[in-house]
Amino acid sequence: MGPRRNIALVYATHNYVGGAERFLNQLATHLAELGHAVTIVCRRHESAPHPAVRFERLALRFLGNAWRTWAFARAVEKHVASSRYDIVVGLGRTWSQDVVRCGGCHRTYLEMERRHLMSRWERLRGKGALKGWVALQIERRAFAPGCYRRILVNSQMIERDIMRRYPVRDEDLAVVYNGVDPERFHPRLRAQAGAELRRVLGIGSEEMVLLMLGSGYARKGLRPLLESLPEVVRQWPALRLLVAGRDKRRSDYEALAHRLGLGDRVHFLGWSDDAEVCFAAADLFVLPTVYDSFAYTVLEALASGIPVVTTANAGAAELIEPGVHGEVLPADFRPADLARALLAWVDPAKRKDSVEALRAKACEHTIERCMQQASRIILEVAAQLEREGRRASPAERG
Repeated sequence: MGPRRNIALVYATHNYVGGAERFLNQLATHLAELGHAVTIVCRRHESAPHPAVRFERLALRFLGNAWRTWAFARAVEKHVASSRYDIVVGLGRTWSQDVVRCGGCHRTYLEMERRHLMSRWERLRGKGALKGWVALQIERRAFAPGCYRRILVNSQMIERDIMRRYPVRDEDLAVVYNGVDPERFHPRLRAQAGAELRRVLGIGSEEMVLLMLGSGYARKGLRPLLESLPEVVRQWPALRLLVAGRDKRRSDYEALAHRLGLGDRVHFLGWSDDAEVCFAAADLFVLPTVYDSFAYTVLEALASGIPVVTTANAGAAELIEPGVHGEVLPADFRPADLARALLAWVDPAKRKDSVEALRAKACEHTIERCMQQASRIILEVAAQLEREGRRASPAERG
């Protein structure tokens, strides 16, 4: 296993909601189980993911939410400089780390947000401009030459994006896909848990059920999904859509569904702690996203034996072989394109025949494999720093 390391994992807000948070908890647990001393450096936290994991909560002084991010990054810089960690791993919006785990370029996200998620009025009044500017300054410092040893990314899409935007060398980047628990998400759940949810919702066994699971409906692509359904229903009337997740504008989407004549076909379930049951009740997972570095839900659908229809804007699309695991739409798809992709999977026999291939693909990307890959790189960097006789301070790294 090698020597015991003192490892800092840095992320501002520790909880159990969100992709970065999930990776943080999985990594902390894995490293602690390997016997390393793991500290999560944060500004607030929930319960520890493992009994051996400790927290270092940093006190901040700031005025306004925009500067809270900067204040945390500065506090991390001071804390790391005065601490004796063997290696520091940053998971977002800090610049004082040896390994960066990046789930997407903020520059790209801001461009996508302005183009797809903001109203004209929000763009004119500069909604979130200061907060975005602060985040960009931190990102530039984090990716500046000499400020890191390695960068972990969760898809080739993000790898290409970083290299396009920052002076980062290919050899400094490593793609580590997210992982899934193939026992929690399993086709065997369809017979009982999935069937019970369908019964509660009044969905017949012969009806095809689409699932969109995720919060932030605009980014996930719920509008074009709803707009595609009238054509799908025209050709395949036995159709329902489950929408699981949160959005403050949920009522707007419910109104859109009614205007499109889909009212009783669309079920807004809200937030669910039992995502595996949602997948067990579904026949096809749909993620027509405008930007997703690597949605865990794609792997969860595959593990559940459900084909995936997504877009080239999703990093997880790299796992999807069209016609085998689902379909991948172009980045600039239209609702008519989405309708055709959905209709390609209405045949129950085709979906049943795909289960083995879907499970096999998911099982290539388990949580254990993901954590082994990530921890190997982190420990390699720790060993490199040890051979050099020190862990460079932020000032020395630029």
